[in-house]
Amino acid sequence: MLPRIRKLLLMLTFRLTNKRRLSLLIKLIPCLLLVTYVVNKISPIVSEDERAIGYGYQHDQIAFTQPSQPSTSLTPNALRALFNSTNDQQIIFNLDKYGPLIPGDPVIVVQVHDRIEYLKVLINSIESVQGIDKTLLIFTHDVYNPIINSIVKSIGFCKVIQLFYPFSLQAYPNEFPGTDPKDCPRDIKQQEAIALNCQNAEHPDTYGHYREAVYTQTKHHWFWKMNTIFDKLNVTKDYDGPFVFLEEDHYAAPDMLHMLKSMMDLKLQNNLDVDLFTLGAYVKVFNYLKNSDKLEINKWASNLHNMGFVLFRNVWNQIRSCSKNFCTYDDYNWDWSLQHISEKCMTRPLKTLAVIAPRVFHIGECGVHHKKSDCSKNQLINKVRQTLKAAVNYLFPSQLIVQKTTKRSSKMSKVNGGWADIRDHILCLQQVVYVDKMQEF
Repeated sequence: MLPRIRKLLLMLTFRLTNKRRLSLLIKLIPCLLLVTYVVNKISPIVSEDERAIGYGYQHDQIAFTQPSQPSTSLTPNALRALFNSTNDQQIIFNLDKYGPLIPGDPVIVVQVHDRIEYLKVLINSIESVQGIDKTLLIFTHDVYNPIINSIVKSIGFCKVIQLFYPFSLQAYPNEFPGTDPKDCPRDIKQQEAIALNCQNAEHPDTYGHYREAVYTQTKHHWFWKMNTIFDKLNVTKDYDGPFVFLEEDHYAAPDMLHMLKSMMDLKLQNNLDVDLFTLGAYVKVFNYLKNSDKLEINKWASNLHNMGFVLFRNVWNQIRSCSKNFCTYDDYNWDWSLQHISEKCMTRPLKTLAVIAPRVFHIGECGVHHKKSDCSKNQLINKVRQTLKAAVNYLFPSQLIVQKTTKRSSKMSKVNGGWADIRDHILCLQQVVYVDKMQEF
């Protein structure tokens, strides 16, 4: 726009005499400067990084474009070596700026796949959380993506560690835990599979289907992440503070850590009989005026409390003791598997202290399971932002109130299947004891 304005002004003055041209140019210079200033103010300035990601900001709206998946020249073997090297180094970025992890400070863990646009929004929201400079932020990835790597490494507001799930489909594209050419097709009947002599013919799931690697990866990633962070990562393996678990398509409220600290204090002061905390909530109507300071105690349910949940080491020890039940339960969802062991393996079902007005939101409605045609990333993200903006006077409550539970506990649904292959069971269980290399199955 500016070059066209300059060109027009020059054309207008070109036809004038030298004296009149000079006089007119002197008068027009302030106008040109004003136009330059106004255009720069109203035009969205997008960084090179944002252009690469497909972001454009305008009037607090996010214009999403579908980023192309950057190809990598690394072979699967090279990726495996890179993942193992990165995980072994355990580099803590910004450690010199923010210092070591202090007892009681939160550890935030983000599980990442490949949705760059959501991840960028999540990171922006985390940066606005009060007290974030005291946290350790851990990202675990199952996709190697140079753009995602650059985004994570550019974070400067807290300590950061980046880890890679070493048995990802990207690192094992044509063999287990990816899809081996000798694997049985999903929908083939077992008798046909046996006749075909495909290698997992003896292990169809509850519904007669065979494994799909794209679905099994998430549960594998989750269990590897938990074992790694609680028992293997040097900075956290002996840490007894709170661990907050998020995913790439979540959004954090500014008082998320304030609420966590207040909930920890409330539990200690009142000796509340709860095992973990939940900072997220799936609600259609937000009422912070009424519910900003309200909590409820309930049995942990996968469909209600799997977002922004907070674990402590004592609860992880219970989960780990039920590893066999978790790893052999025929459900490809980690959260339904967790509810299964909560109800069938632990001495009693897990109980959570949960917020009613969410401090963690789910913004990933436009994922693979979304069936509606009116899905809009912009609409949902802006709804969350506007909700928090309207609730600004009700965030950071000075006191919290535990009210009587209004929801009935969610009962276990029927098993979802997709997790009957014995190779998945073995790989899952192997994460409980550290392994350097993939074992043969």
